[in-house]
Amino acid sequence: MPLQAKKGRCKVDTTVSTSPNLFANGKTHPFASAIVVWEACNVLAQRQSLLWQPDASGNLCYRRTVNGTRGEITFCIAESHLPCQPADMKAEASQPAIANWDIRSACLHLIFAAYATGLERPWEETFTLNDQEISDYLGLDKRKDLNKLAKLTLIKDLVEQPCQLLVSINWLPQGRLKKITLQQDPLWHLIATQHHFQEDELGCKHLTGLTFTIQAGQWAQFFLNRQGSRERTTFYQYGTLPKSLLTTVMSIWQQHEGAARMMLWLLFKARMGSEQRVTVPTLMRIAYGEERLRQASARREERKRLMRSFESDLETLNSYQLKPVFDPDTYPPEIQPLWVKLADLPDDAEAALEFWISDGSREIRLTDAAPRDKWQRLMNARLLKFDLPADWVQKLPKVSRKKSKNRKTHPSKQSLSGSQIATARKNLQLSQRTLAEKLGKSQSWVRDIENGRLQVNEKDRILLAEILGIPQTVA
Repeated sequence: MPLQAKKGRCKVDTTVSTSPNLFANGKTHPFASAIVVWEACNVLAQRQSLLWQPDASGNLCYRRTVNGTRGEITFCIAESHLPCQPADMKAEASQPAIANWDIRSACLHLIFAAYATGLERPWEETFTLNDQEISDYLGLDKRKDLNKLAKLTLIKDLVEQPCQLLVSINWLPQGRLKKITLQQDPLWHLIATQHHFQEDELGCKHLTGLTFTIQAGQWAQFFLNRQGSRERTTFYQYGTLPKSLLTTVMSIWQQHEGAARMMLWLLFKARMGSEQRVTVPTLMRIAYGEERLRQASARREERKRLMRSFESDLETLNSYQLKPVFDPDTYPPEIQPLWVKLADLPDDAEAALEFWISDGSREIRLTDAAPRDKWQRLMNARLLKFDLPADWVQKLPKVSRKKSKNRKTHPSKQSLSGSQIATARKNLQLSQRTLAEKLGKSQSWVRDIENGRLQVNEKDRILLAEILGIPQTVA
């Protein structure tokens, strides 16, 4: 039975039905955006750049502490993606496995997270997708340099890699939310892989397609549980997945892997609000890893290469409409990338001549060499935010919550809106974290209130009005 795919157009067995397609509007689809999904995306994208350490059993693990000491998430690698009882992989075998991971598998992970939002109980139900749908989501259908077999092999590898991750969760109780404990459970279960063949006139069968059946791990019971969220006993955390992100990562990952890593990280960071300041060292660690940043701090040539790579990757993000906004105090024009300074260069020849004449008369010119202390200043620089494309900030419908039958209404008093709370907080120069501490809540609770995902109850409304100085008659 030949392994090669049949050349030219071929009829694929369509007897296996798949789940409804994503991106019905052609642009976006909801996806599970819980911290487990975010950290798993970081693991698949940043791979060896993260700090992997052996645990007491000799298994290579990546640990991430969340919200101070409120929770911890640990990832390790399974020996097989098969749905049977997974066994974790020892350290000596894990290192080459991590090295062979493909950043594009993070895109499959996000596609799985999008399919999971279409299920009521994703930790018990399955979803099905085939190679043609995956090819459309990732833009592989436009790749004429790959033959059918190469595409099928690539898709199968990318599907299997997220299914090799095992996740452990230790989450402390919070209000009505009980303690979450999960030990080395698969992030995604690859329940079945079906191969489709077509027989030619000689009786030889050729591979023509693949269909995958996937199920979310038990993490979804705690972080993607609609019913539990309505009863306020679990989370249901979701965001907007732009189709453009998937195709962009697939197109830039070879030349600009650092930009692809930052783009995947920003997808989740953007959920925390538009005004999220981020330092340059943080972005560099995401894009290139802690070890390369350490080497750059010690060696001048490595430092110069890293700065060039970072500025090029920022330009790549900018070209895809993720526009960095530089902090004028810590990231002034003299240490900003040259492409930022040339943004105002006119297209008209005469106007451009005037531009350069004017620049030549300035004390600091665009063509001047960078300051000698540029690296040290970059290590203290930060970006105020990233201006995002329209499809990244599309609002999704809210998840309804269960209402108490005995809840009393107060028609004489209006609820505080998210914009009111955000404005009052900023006027008092309070961070979301500080306000959360004063309220005895989590930062994510404040963020969801300000973004309109949650409504303030009467008790919290009174406390918020008191802390923020909002008159009770207006509140």
